[in-house]
Amino acid sequence: MKKKNVTACILAVAALSIVCVAASIANGSRDKKIKEFTAFFDVQGEEIDEDNEIRELIAQKTGARCIEQWLSGKSAEDAVASFIASGEYTDFISGSTILYEARALVPIDAYWDNYPNIKNFLPAELWDRFRQPDGHIYWIPQFGVVHGKSAEVLHEGEAFWIQTRVLKWAGYPQIRTVDEYFDLIEAYVAANPMMGDEKNIPFTILCDDWRDFCLENPPQFLDGYPNDGSCMVDAETQTVLDYNTTETARRYFQKLNEEYKKGIIDQEFFTQNYKEYLEKLASGRVLGMVDQWWQFSYAVNNSLERLADHGCSYVPLPITIDRSVTNQWHVKRGAELSVADGIAITVSCEDIAGAMQFLNDILDEEIIKLRYWGIEGVDYEVSENGMYFRTPEQRVKSRDIEYKNAHFCIYSHFPRIEGMLGDGMNAFSPEYQEEEFLNGLVSDVRECLAAYGCRTYVEMLGTNEAPGPWFPMYSFSEMLTQESMAGRVWDCMKSVKNEYLPRVVMTEDFDAMWQQYMQSYKACQPEIFFDAMQQELERRINISK
Repeated sequence: MKKKNVTACILAVAALSIVCVAASIANGSRDKKIKEFTAFFDVQGEEIDEDNEIRELIAQKTGARCIEQWLSGKSAEDAVASFIASGEYTDFISGSTILYEARALVPIDAYWDNYPNIKNFLPAELWDRFRQPDGHIYWIPQFGVVHGKSAEVLHEGEAFWIQTRVLKWAGYPQIRTVDEYFDLIEAYVAANPMMGDEKNIPFTILCDDWRDFCLENPPQFLDGYPNDGSCMVDAETQTVLDYNTTETARRYFQKLNEEYKKGIIDQEFFTQNYKEYLEKLASGRVLGMVDQWWQFSYAVNNSLERLADHGCSYVPLPITIDRSVTNQWHVKRGAELSVADGIAITVSCEDIAGAMQFLNDILDEEIIKLRYWGIEGVDYEVSENGMYFRTPEQRVKSRDIEYKNAHFCIYSHFPRIEGMLGDGMNAFSPEYQEEEFLNGLVSDVRECLAAYGCRTYVEMLGTNEAPGPWFPMYSFSEMLTQESMAGRVWDCMKSVKNEYLPRVVMTEDFDAMWQQYMQSYKACQPEIFFDAMQQELERRINISK
C-alpha cells in the first residue's frame, strides 16, 4: 500500500450545499488518518478530480480511499504482461487466470471471515464457481450480483442499436430481422445523406483488438440464443453448438458483405480503433451498430444528449435472422454472472487487512448510496413515502462532466450490490429506478419508447430468464489458458476470426473468402474446444442437481 499526504483545508460540517459538503470532507481529512490504496483496471475509464468530494466523504466514513488507474495507450494483455514482468502491482487489480497463474494475487477467502459483506456477497454455491485449482477464491465479481428484486430498465448487453431519428422518419416501424434493419437504414440514408455539413455513417463495426466480439458473435443472437459468448447451448438437448459455422452465420456475413459493397457499412471500420469509433458515435453521424451498451454509452451519451433534438440517441431492436425466431438479447440481471474475472488484491499490497476492510466497507448500503445516488439534499431528494428522486436541476448537474469529475465517485469497477436497497423500494442506482429513469430520459428517446408502447429499453427487446445453470458459458472459455489444449485451440479460433472476418466483409468474392475462412477455422480443430465446453456444461448441470 502506498501512502500520500492528504491536502485539505476548509471548515464546516456535512451540509445541504456542495460547498459545505466539500468543506466538511476536507476538514475531516486533517483530523483522521486516511489509508490510500491504488487500483488498476484493464479497461478505459474516466479520471476523477484529485479532491473529488464524494471520494473524500467515503474516505472519512471508511478510513480509506483508492486511486484508480485505467488502461491507456496499450492493450489489456500488454498492460497485464508488464505488471507480471516487473513483479510490481497496484494494491487492487482486475483479477484473472493469467494473474493467478503468475502468483500475483492474494486468496480472498483466506481472510474473509472477518469481513461479512464480502463473504456474504454471494451464496456459497456461487462462490464455489470462483474457486481456482488450489481451492481458493482470488477475485470478487464487480457486476451482476443482485440482492432482492432487479429493476429491468436498462439493457446493458449487446444489441442492434439504431438512432431514434431513423425510426421516427419511417413512422416507427416494427423492425425484427437483419434484412429489415438494413433496408430501413438504406432507405433513410438515401433520403437523408447528410447531418449538417457531414455525411451520415449508416452502419459501423468495432473490431479493434479484443472488442471484435461486435463483429463475430451476432450469429448466436440472430438464431435466438442468449449471450453464452463462446458457443450456443441447446437447452432441450443440453448440447454445445458452434455458432461460427451455422447457416445463419454465413447469411449474416454475406449480408454485411453486400452492405459493405453498397457503401452502407463504414469503409473505415477495419482500420478504426476504439477511440475513433467512439468519436464517430459521439458526433451523431452513425445511424446504427452492434455493440454492448456499456462499451459505448458512458463515453458518448453526454454528447448525444446535446443532439437529442436531432434524434441521435440509440435504442435497441429485437433483431433475429427471421421473424419466426424469438430473440433472447436480454436476460434478467443477475443471471449473467461471469466467474472469469473480478476485483483482486495483489501480492504487492502491504496492508491486506486494510484492503479487505475497504472492499467490505464500500459494500455497506450507506456507501452504496453515496457511490450511486450521491448526497441527499444535494444530488437527490426523498419523497414523503420514502422514494428517492432527482429534481430537474439535479439531473442536469448529474450529467455535467466537470461536475461529475469533481463530485461523484462511484468506484465503477469495484463490487456493487445491484437490485434494491434495504427498504425494498429504491434501486441501488438512479438509472435503475424506473420513475427516475423515465424522468431522466432525453426527449427523442422518450418519444420513441412511447411510440412503441414501451417505458424502458428492456421492453423494446423483452426479458428472458437464464436458460439454465450453465449460463453463461463464456465464464469458462475466458479462463482457458495456453496450459490446456482447449485453451490453445480457443486462441487459434479467435485469431482466425480476427484475421478473416473483416476480409469476409470486405471481399469482392464472398463465397471464395468464406470457404478460405472455414478451412482455416477448421484447421484449428475447434472440436477440441467444444468437447471441453460440453464437459463443462455437463459439470455445471450435475452440480446444480
